[in-house]
Formats: sequence, structure tokens, C-alpha cells
Amino acid sequence: MSFAFGVVLFALGILVSVSLHEAGHMLTAKAFGMKVTRYFVGFGPTLWSFKRGETEYGIKGIPLGGFCKIVGMTPQDDDVEPGDEKRAMWRYPVWKRTIVMSAGSVTHFALAIFAAWLAAMTFGLPNPDRPTTEAQVRAEPAVIALQNCVLPDTTYRECAAGDTASPAAAAGLRNGDRITSLNGTPINSYGELLTTLRATTPGSTATIGYVRDGQSSTTETVLATTKRPPIDNPDGPVTDVSALGVGLILSTPGLVSYGPVEAVGATSDFIGDMAEATAHALQRLPEKIPALWTAITGGERDMDTPISVVGASILGGEAVANDAWEIFVMLFISLNFFIGVFNLLPLLPLDGGHIAIAWFERARSWVYARLRRPDPGRVDYFKLMPFTYVVILIGGVFTLLTITADVVNPITLFTR
Repeated sequence: MSFAFGVVLFALGILVSVSLHEAGHMLTAKAFGMKVTRYFVGFGPTLWSFKRGETEYGIKGIPLGGFCKIVGMTPQDDDVEPGDEKRAMWRYPVWKRTIVMSAGSVTHFALAIFAAWLAAMTFGLPNPDRPTTEAQVRAEPAVIALQNCVLPDTTYRECAAGDTASPAAAAGLRNGDRITSLNGTPINSYGELLTTLRATTPGSTATIGYVRDGQSSTTETVLATTKRPPIDNPDGPVTDVSALGVGLILSTPGLVSYGPVEAVGATSDFIGDMAEATAHALQRLPEKIPALWTAITGGERDMDTPISVVGASILGGEAVANDAWEIFVMLFISLNFFIGVFNLLPLLPLDGGHIAIAWFERARSWVYARLRRPDPGRVDYFKLMPFTYVVILIGGVFTLLTITADVVNPITLFTR
């Protein structure tokens, strides 16, 4: 029940975000005097509506977004009534049209920033000092987290009958113990623990020194056998190596909370990191298409593949079911930020495409004026329709792939 509640709650949050996106367009357009005739949440048949002034507001039957109708978005629009010619959007200065068209993305950014600021003051934002690279992780003290079993190879799965139980657990070690030696060899970091284990014969008995609650002690256990590549070459050949059945507990907390003032700076840094990550993610979208197809056709789902709103809602449901509200909020923040950036791409029919055309027209008019030539006028949107259809087709196929992958082989953060 909590999983279903989380899915619905996250989907509702995105619906509200998209509705506010359209409200951003509407409010800025009205502020400049443009005529807005319709503002609806959802698509399809109208369930309920009312008219106030010149604008009809309402709710439609398919809750998959929303829209607002601004009269005369392009010179080719035929929705301008007699007497409203001066209120057609395309007749307004380019800076006003830019504000109106970017208001949707600005709304998403504002939601992401505000949610991040609230998160910074409550459960916290990701700790910038937390180790992220492999080298940083291996330099951490060998504070262990017991695993339920030792998997026989590099393929990740849940423990099954017949898997070797954790040798560390059999030796009486506990979560939070810090390993200080293995067969007399001093252990000062998690990387040294891995290196020393690889030099130990699989299946042999090992003497382990450890510290618990400030007290040093030793214990013995029979090491398990698993298959791993060389530590310094993850793509190298796998061989039989010793395993202790432990993971690492990082010494630095994953999240850090701040006061209201300090949260402003932390939020700024967090959003900056997210902007950089989003830019990299957009650049890598094309190369992720084969991975999505692999996931759809029965292969393993790559955790780094894109997800749709459906997949994000599933992850939101998992977060709520596991009482991990910080993950729920982080998903909401990242998805809003990504939508905001994506909508500003200079491609029709995205908002960024309309902005790019408006500034292209302005630049072209400036150049022609300097050349003492007649203004070439406005861009003919009808001539751009083939390119628009191509963008819609590619976007539709990509959306279909991500939704299908999220349904048949979803990314999961928790065991359900």
C-alpha cells in the first residue's frame, strides 16, 4: 500500500510541476498584455471548466501534463481575432517573448531550488566531502558492513540457497567493526583489506584483528571463494580470490543538514553540481539507447540508463515504501531540474526552439539593417515543420523506449 501511495504521490507532484510550468507561461503572458484564451490541466476530454475574463480554466480527463493557449505564438497562427492583432505574441519585443517562453523552465528551476533549500534544512543535502571515486573509497578506514552471503562471481543478485554465508558474520564480527589486521598484516584502509585478501589463499583460515567500541580483539574464520578481476584492472580476467563477506561503511555521513542561511550556499553548490551532471547526461543520451533496448529484450538494466516519469514514479514509490523520503525529494528535485533544462534546448516544439527562433529573427534583422537591406521579416514556421516532426518522432521513440524499459525491467533501489 505504501508503495502504491508513493507512486501516486510522485506522479501527482510531477503533474503539479507541469501545471505550474504552464502557469508560468500564462502569468507572464498576461502580465505583458498578451491574450491567453485557455489554461488546462491534463489533455483529452474536458471534465470541468469555467471562464474568467477572456481565459477558460479547467481540468481534462488524461492527467499527463497541461497546456495554455497564447494567441498568436507565431505569425502563421490563425487564432487572432479582429481587434486583437496588437496582442498577438509574435508582435511583442523579443525580450518579452523570451521571458514568457522561458517562464516554464524557470518555474521548474524554482521548484528544484526551493525543494533543495528545504531539504538542506531538514534531512540534508549530499555531503560534498563524501568519497566518490574508487581511490577515495579505498582510502577510507576498513569499517565493515556485514553482507548476507558471498556471491560466487561478479554478477550482482540477491542471496540464494547454496551461497556461502558471510565468513565475517560467522567469525562474530558486527556492523561498524574496524578491521585492523589480517593474518598479522596491518590494515589501515579498505583498499589495504582488499589487497591483503587477494594475497590470501581462498578457503584458508584467517586471523582477523579488529576494533569494536574502542576495544581491540581478534577472531578467526574460513575465507570464502569468489571470482573477481584484478583490483587495478576491473576489465581484466576473473580468477578465484578470497572473500570475507563485508562491505564498507563510509566514515563521512552521506547527508549534511544546514541552518537557513548556510542552506543557501549549500543549495547553490548542489544545484551547480546538478547542472553539470545534467549537461553530461544530455550529451550521453544517444549512447544509452542500446542499453535501453538490452533492458527491454531481457538483458540487465543499466542503473545509468535514462528513466521516464513512469520510472521516476516507481522509484518514488520504493522510496516511500522504505521510508526513504530523502530519496523521494531528491528524485523530485532532479527530475524538475532536468525538465527545466530539456525544455530550453533550441529545438522545436520545445520552448527553447521558440526562443532560438525569436533571437535568430532579431539578429537577422540587425544584420540586414546594417547592410541597408529590407528586413526579411519573420521565420515561416511551416517551412520548419519537417524538422519539428523529426524532433517529435525521435522524442516519441525515445520516450516509448524509456517507458517500456521502466515497465518491463525497471531500475530498483531497494529489494521488493
